[in-house]
Amino acid sequence: MMRKKRVLVVGGTGYLGQHVLQGFSEIQATTPCDLALTHHSNPPPPALLTAFPHLLSFHVDLKTGQGFQAISQTFGPPDVVINCAALSVPRACEMDPAAAMSVNVPSSLVNWLLSLEESNSLLIHLSTDQVYEGAKSFYKEDDETVPVNVYGKSKVAAEQFISEKCSNFAILRSSIIFGPQTVSPVPKSLPIQWIDGVLSKGNTSEFFHDEFRCPVYVKDVVAAILALSKRWISDGKQTKLLLNVGGPDRVSRLQMAETVVDIRGYNPSLIKSVSASTVDRGVKSPADISMDITKLVQTLAVTPTSFRDGVRLTLSTEVKS
Repeated sequence: MMRKKRVLVVGGTGYLGQHVLQGFSEIQATTPCDLALTHHSNPPPPALLTAFPHLLSFHVDLKTGQGFQAISQTFGPPDVVINCAALSVPRACEMDPAAAMSVNVPSSLVNWLLSLEESNSLLIHLSTDQVYEGAKSFYKEDDETVPVNVYGKSKVAAEQFISEKCSNFAILRSSIIFGPQTVSPVPKSLPIQWIDGVLSKGNTSEFFHDEFRCPVYVKDVVAAILALSKRWISDGKQTKLLLNVGGPDRVSRLQMAETVVDIRGYNPSLIKSVSASTVDRGVKSPADISMDITKLVQTLAVTPTSFRDGVRLTLSTEVKS
């Protein structure tokens, strides 16, 4: 009898990590697999372990690689590894570039995978739209990467490291990921919920009209990860992929807020349009890192949700929960 494939989610207690675990648990009938996650700062919360009772969890330090050996011994060599772990707050990266590099460049993870004798794994690594300079609209994957901050630089370094070392990988350059809260709520501020929270109190808030992204609904990111994983599990063909993973709409922070106002029926006068140049965030931010997602759609047959529909789905989930 063939053994179940092993899927390891690095950073599995975080926002995307939990949604990825949910996605894999939903395809167990057609693609049965054993699931494990790594965590660092905090152990998996009880709600997460209750939701996924067969999940194995391992404490791993990405800086030193401590903890990977226990995965080899208890879980075995993984077939698919999804790396969701990152120091992803640009300001925090700016303040501690060494920490940003040591966490965001997955050298200990990759070296561990290379050390496994029977291993033939696919590494799916989450990168960012902040690898782009932000000087034009709709960047393509083969455009030059000229990041303007430490976070973007650490992610470019990670992409280069993986491309040089790994024989099978998929690098996903993600935009802002938004969507419903996770099984075990994450403490970090979620973009749509944050906008909704501020406006629901009747507080006037400022939003940038001159910074553009292609925010992506979380379940579309998961769909891309599942499509890559299923393909690898079924045919195991060598994979070296770089994909922009964004939504279909180029929107500013102001337009994001306007969408929430429109769907919720808030007073439009609550939102004030300001230029990004008026606020010092302690870190340089690219002006327009909207992405062309043609390659994503063609390669994986994933059709990302429109921004408006994604916001509607997010807010309707929040009401229910």
